[in-house]
Amino acid sequence: MGTASSLVSPAGTGGEVIEDAYGGGGGEACEIPVEVKPKARLLRSSFRRVGASRPGGLIGASFKSTASVQELECMAEYERLKKEYEIFRVSKNNEVASMVKKEAKLDLENKRLRAELQALQKTYQKILREKESALEAKYQAMERAATFEHDRDKVKRQFKIFRETKENEIQDLLRAKRELETKLQRLQAQGIQVFDPEESDSDDNCTEVTATGAQSEYWTGGVLGSEPSMGSMMQLQQSFRGPEFAHSSIDVEGPFANINRDDWDAAIASLLQVTPLFSHSLWSNTVRCYLINTDETQPEVDIFIRNYSPKLQRICETMGYFFQVVHFPVENGNHFQAVRKWEIEKSSLVILFIHLTLPSCLLEDCEEALLKNPEGKPRLIYRRIEDGKVSSDPVQQLTEQVCYVNKAKVQHLIDHMGGVEEGAYETYNCVEKIIKQDIFGCESTEVEGKDLGNKEESTAPEEEVFGDVLWDAHDEQEQMEAFQQASNSTCELGFEKYYERLNDLVAAPAPIPPLLVSGGPGSGKSLLLSKWIQLQQKHSPNTLILYHFVGRPMSASSESALIIKRLTLKLMQHSWLVSPLTLDPAKLLEEFPRWLEKLSARHQGSIIIIIDSIDQIQQAEKHMKWLIDPLPVNVRVIVSVNVETCPQAWRLWPTLHLEPLNSKDVKCLISAECSCADVKLTKEQEKKLEKHCRSATTCNALYVTLLGKMIACAGSAGNIDEILQQCFQCQDTVSLYRLVLRSVQESMLNDKDKHLMREVLCLISVSHNGVSESELMELYPELSCAMLASLVHSLHKMCMLTYGCGLLKFQHLQAWETVRLEYMEEGQNIISTYREKLIDYFTMQLSQGRVTWRSADELPWLFQQQGNKQKLHKCLLNLFVSQNLYKRGHFAELLSYWQLVGKDKCSMASEYFDSLKQYEKSCEGEESMICLADLYETLGRFLKDLGLLSQAVAPLQRSLEIRETALDPDHPRVAQSLHQLAGVYVQWKKFGNAEQLYKQALEISENAYGAEHPRVARELDALATLYQKQNKYEQAEQLRKKSFKMRQKAARRKGNLFGFALLRQRALQLEELTLGKDTPDNARTLNELGVLYYLQNNIETAELFLKRSLEMRERVLGPDHSDCAQSLNNLAALYNEKKHYDKAEELYERALEIRRRALAPDHPSLAYTVKHLAVLYKKLGKLDKAVPLYELAVEIRQKSFGPKHPSVATALVNLAVLYCQMKKHIEALPLYECALKIYEDSFGHMHPRVGETLKNLAVLSYEGGDFEKAAELYKRAMEIKEAETLLIGGKAASRPSSSGDTFSLRSTLSPNVFLDHGQR
Repeated sequence: MGTASSLVSPAGTGGEVIEDAYGGGGGEACEIPVEVKPKARLLRSSFRRVGASRPGGLIGASFKSTASVQELECMAEYERLKKEYEIFRVSKNNEVASMVKKEAKLDLENKRLRAELQALQKTYQKILREKESALEAKYQAMERAATFEHDRDKVKRQFKIFRETKENEIQDLLRAKRELETKLQRLQAQGIQVFDPEESDSDDNCTEVTATGAQSEYWTGGVLGSEPSMGSMMQLQQSFRGPEFAHSSIDVEGPFANINRDDWDAAIASLLQVTPLFSHSLWSNTVRCYLINTDETQPEVDIFIRNYSPKLQRICETMGYFFQVVHFPVENGNHFQAVRKWEIEKSSLVILFIHLTLPSCLLEDCEEALLKNPEGKPRLIYRRIEDGKVSSDPVQQLTEQVCYVNKAKVQHLIDHMGGVEEGAYETYNCVEKIIKQDIFGCESTEVEGKDLGNKEESTAPEEEVFGDVLWDAHDEQEQMEAFQQASNSTCELGFEKYYERLNDLVAAPAPIPPLLVSGGPGSGKSLLLSKWIQLQQKHSPNTLILYHFVGRPMSASSESALIIKRLTLKLMQHSWLVSPLTLDPAKLLEEFPRWLEKLSARHQGSIIIIIDSIDQIQQAEKHMKWLIDPLPVNVRVIVSVNVETCPQAWRLWPTLHLEPLNSKDVKCLISAECSCADVKLTKEQEKKLEKHCRSATTCNALYVTLLGKMIACAGSAGNIDEILQQCFQCQDTVSLYRLVLRSVQESMLNDKDKHLMREVLCLISVSHNGVSESELMELYPELSCAMLASLVHSLHKMCMLTYGCGLLKFQHLQAWETVRLEYMEEGQNIISTYREKLIDYFTMQLSQGRVTWRSADELPWLFQQQGNKQKLHKCLLNLFVSQNLYKRGHFAELLSYWQLVGKDKCSMASEYFDSLKQYEKSCEGEESMICLADLYETLGRFLKDLGLLSQAVAPLQRSLEIRETALDPDHPRVAQSLHQLAGVYVQWKKFGNAEQLYKQALEISENAYGAEHPRVARELDALATLYQKQNKYEQAEQLRKKSFKMRQKAARRKGNLFGFALLRQRALQLEELTLGKDTPDNARTLNELGVLYYLQNNIETAELFLKRSLEMRERVLGPDHSDCAQSLNNLAALYNEKKHYDKAEELYERALEIRRRALAPDHPSLAYTVKHLAVLYKKLGKLDKAVPLYELAVEIRQKSFGPKHPSVATALVNLAVLYCQMKKHIEALPLYECALKIYEDSFGHMHPRVGETLKNLAVLSYEGGDFEKAAELYKRAMEIKEAETLLIGGKAASRPSSSGDTFSLRSTLSPNVFLDHGQR
């Protein structure tokens, strides 16, 4: 065999690598070993083998044979080929083996992938099934939620075993009832008045039982209407609770429509919406005193500002107000004209100091302040007189003009002869009287002898009005001002399409989640919501709207606990429920949905809750988790958020997104701003603006508004093109605000003013809730009044600053961010510096004994922000600071401070108690001991709200001991201590001790105040709740009725102090407006004046003004004008109130005749007159005349609300009652049945209205002889009645209470909402 050495490379001594012919991709490389031998040796061995194979052959001859050589070569070639074949075969076998292995590997990978694919397919199918089941569960949940309200009361009934009523017992009861009704009918036929809602002890104070046992009239009468042209009025329609719920009203006449004269909250809410005639100054938290003087009277002004202004400031601080003197020096008479006019408009009081002359530069201010004065605000003229000297002609003319227009007595005149010191003192006395009586509304006897230095008296007005509840009037006023500010724009910005979406939300069937109004910063969300609120208040008076506008982050308006507490108290305002109220933030969050359910079950219309900028609330998702729960069927929630900061979980809600403004709206906004400043843009400038305002950031409402204001200011200065170029470089709102800041700063006269501007803005930026002007003047003595007024005016005009509860605040969040970027680039260091300045100021106030709501609000918060726990701890141990926070309801805030300090509840209680013991050692005298008792009482109430009942007893007992010793055992404050101590025992389940203390407090209150005082009513309410907890329902019900009547009478005698003052001031303003010639506006004002005097229970004066209004309207408009019908209607209601039924009937008939001719068949004003005339006919026994009116009322309501509206059901019931009185039972039955179906569909099967209708149907069935059906219906009615009693009694709601027992927010102002004035 050959070696095939010729196939092997000489260099390849280690073997040869044979690669796969397919590029290495189809097999493995194989290494074949080959033996290499020398060529000579190969030939020799070959020759030997050949020779040996031939017998006898010669070896030498083989070398000579050519054939042998060739044969040898062939053999070698054969061997080589054979070897090559072997190599090829081996390599191919290796390739085949490799491919077999790879194929097996690929098969294995294929099987694995197929298995994974099958698993994924199974997972997909599973997820698909889960999705389908989730969708199905969602639809099922929505269906369950739709019936949730209907089944709620049924679930509650499972916790109480109802006694079954036998048929014969029901029949006996109905028979006895029928006999009583027959006797009642006979007495009424004889003309004897036997029904008095004020003295009735029946279950249904609003219900009159007819001869057939049917329920009587559901409507209330005697309510005055007012003019709708006064603007969008807040119609806080009263909801009727329990049996009284079956009332209905569709009256939408003006600001005071459907407001009972005892309903002060609703009247004031309506009054505050009259924006054209009712200025900010009348309900501002700042008493602004504007001084005008000449050079001759400068000494009096200097003495007044130096000596008496601080005293007036202390008086206002005691009442929770700021006091600010605004004075422009005489030498600046020709400067700041626009600023001076603005300050006069804002002022609460203007004082003119004159002597002999009056410079011409002051004439304009004097005319603006004293002669125009359209709002009738108080004015004072101080005139110094000297013997032998005669005043100049301008002074005499001004005095004569003031005396001529001084018919409403809003001007006060001081003619002083003597020194300047005496003159300043006399001015001070007059100003003090004006502030207390004309501005605060206090009677002279109420303010005499009050110690203004007592810290504990600072919250006295709130306690007197609101009883035990802890209420902060400043929070509520801040929300009113926020609403006014948000709705201040006159440009609608194309909101109509958004209004339709919001209206669809209200009309959509329940349940639906909250509606999310989203948009970028400054897109107009607040404006949209406030404008829509106004429309809802105007067109849907039965809708209860609760709104809250959140300010900048970390402000009081963004604290979740305060928001929930405020909304809860607003719900309580519209509910007659007497129930505990906790201040614990967690429990308050739990109880808020329950309050919402209770009110929604009794409220006639929809309830809308609106929270603007909800994303600015601290931990919004955690504290607003009630939003994701199913809401009651008649409750709708709308919240607004910025797109960037909206919580992720809320993005699934239905969303209304505000798009950027279109070119038309941009042009409208800019044109409106320019027209106010008499500036007109050229076509080229308009094109540039249109080109610039195309991006999302330059098309939002705030940016365009700022741009328009910048152009308007530039137009006045004549440099529009220059300002436009600067504005075009600003591509967002913050950069435009920075340009505004720089332009205002450049307008300052010197570097000192520029520095003060920076200081003012930085202080406002780092404060908790803002800074007042009086505080700024004290912080910077070099800051002149004129400079501050000019600065605030400029920044207010440019949407930078605004007023909120007397404090200067940033109008928009972007303005706040701008100040941070422009002036605080150094970061936390500069912020800390300004905070320390505020800390020093408020600490100095504390050291002087001035503990105001401002120092209590700002100082602990500033320490918290600075992280100074030691000083915060010391501040909290200032008993008056903690008392101020607690009494204003800032319970959660106080707790958060203590948590930051690191103290638990027990440690906190111990430190407060030790601090009080230490303070007690320094107390001497009666006044200090009374103050100490108040501090002990506050500590006890605070500990009770914390749930530390055992520790709360000691301070309350100590308060009781001090008051009994320092005052008298029978003093009213002793009753207060007994009341609070009893509240602790109620929570502690020691009912025997609590009952004894409540009875002692009741006895003391009756002896001190009389048997019908609101304090007595409060003790009765407390006892009623105590009996309710002990299941003594009969005794509790009697006490509740007695308490309710006391509150009604107290509300009739005097309304809310704040409300009464506002009504009186508004009456004076309106009276001033009617002194001119006969005009439709003056006639309307006379009508409003009559309504206001009616609300003040001055019936005779109200009649006088209503008659004047009617006479003037008949002269100016003609006797058939629709406005005359309004005056006729109001006069008729007044005569009905006075029981002059003949006059009332005549006037109602005249009003109905006019309105039928002048108004549409379904107009609300026509329905108003139809309703009251029908009630009057029925009252007079003219049933035949009443029937067509009741039928017309049904028709009007069907056209107005649709055939399935609850208001239609009420009208049907009223008509059915009338048919029953006429013995037309067949006609009444289908009306009752139709009404019942509407009520059940609208409110559910366990609603009180359903119960009332079932009771009437039971009586009707009994009269028809169907006793079995009557028994069944009556049983259902009683079940609803008992369920309602449980809900009203609050048996399930036994939460810790700030008052410890019971509370009704309307403690002194509970309206007699269901009083039928004609039957009193």
